[in-house]
Amino acid sequence: MLCWQGPEESGFTEVKRKMAIKIVILGSTGSIGRNTLEVIEGLGDRFEVKGLSTNRNLDEFQRQCEQICPSVVAVGDEAVFCKLAGKSKPSYIEKVLHGPEGLVALATMPDIDIVVNALVGGVGLMPTIKALEAGKRVALANKESLVMAGDIVLETARNCGGEIIPVDSEHSAVFQMLEGKPKNSIRRVVLTASGGPFRQSSLEKLAKVTVEDALNHPTWEMGRKITVDSATLANKGLEVIEAHHLFGLDYDRIKVLVHPQSIVHSMVEFVDDSLVAHLSKPDMKIPIQYALTYPERLSRNGYESGGLELSSLTFEEVRSDIFPTLGYAYEAGRKGGTAPAAYNAVNEVAVEKFLRREIPFNEIPVMVKWALQNHPYVEDPDLDQILAVDRWTRENTTHMMSGKQYEVNHEKGLN
Repeated sequence: MLCWQGPEESGFTEVKRKMAIKIVILGSTGSIGRNTLEVIEGLGDRFEVKGLSTNRNLDEFQRQCEQICPSVVAVGDEAVFCKLAGKSKPSYIEKVLHGPEGLVALATMPDIDIVVNALVGGVGLMPTIKALEAGKRVALANKESLVMAGDIVLETARNCGGEIIPVDSEHSAVFQMLEGKPKNSIRRVVLTASGGPFRQSSLEKLAKVTVEDALNHPTWEMGRKITVDSATLANKGLEVIEAHHLFGLDYDRIKVLVHPQSIVHSMVEFVDDSLVAHLSKPDMKIPIQYALTYPERLSRNGYESGGLELSSLTFEEVRSDIFPTLGYAYEAGRKGGTAPAAYNAVNEVAVEKFLRREIPFNEIPVMVKWALQNHPYVEDPDLDQILAVDRWTRENTTHMMSGKQYEVNHEKGLN
């Protein structure tokens, strides 16, 4: 089942009450994963974490395992795998899985009710699809799953009885505001963006941005990749494509506004000219808990609610001159086919290169445009073709960036 279908189609499974709801967390050592564990700890014995995964953060992962005692774990890095699979493996861990296949196996464990997909990047796609095939609820923070293969992911959910509840604060907000509303009552959705650290910067300043500058987000504490994506607004571009699939809206009905305070997470404009906004503190634990407990709302025991600072809520149009990657996302989404997968893949490669100090910050959008113009486009791809374009984009982007042998025509569209 989809995350939102309108009142006449709704039919989410009820939260189980007689026993603990069993959960696996993919990407437990990242920001979303750590916040999820804190949410679960605050909800008492309602949930039982059966499995965790990490890529290479062994110290944090071992601490989590000692606290949670999962029966199955999955690790991506071979050195981490060898260490956990060897003599150091704790007795409570029954099985250590490895690589992409391990993530899929963890996501499809028979006794699991909810899969929290907090993975970063295209690696999260197959666990999402396989979890939905197995009829699981997927609390989805891995926006790349829908960006790369949204139609396939949603068809899988429909056909196999799985359900998607969004974890991103913007999409969680829209989901909550649209619940019970007929689709023909919606005029458009407005996603908000903080604008990151460079919303008032000049093009000259962007050419001198350091890694430390890009990671200095003014309102959110997130992982390195998503923080850089927020600085370029590529993250908001991914979220636009994600919203298109989740809520079945044309791209002309999805708008982005810069909202530096990060209090209003999204707004919905209805056909009667009313505008509904969702407000909360910039705290990812709120949408995470909602995804786990839906359709219930539970008190956040152990957390300080506090008040919202509402004295100065401001909104600005997005500056296309310093945030071109957002416009490229709209282009990719409107073209469809394999264009969104190429957008995601090249952005991942470019951000990784920037974090390694191998390219300047302002080269990220240049490479995004190059890949969208040059990847082997397929209009109506199957999953194998999407994955092939993902591989092609990663391999060829890396090659072209290494040799600096690329040209981008910024006036050329994708058609």
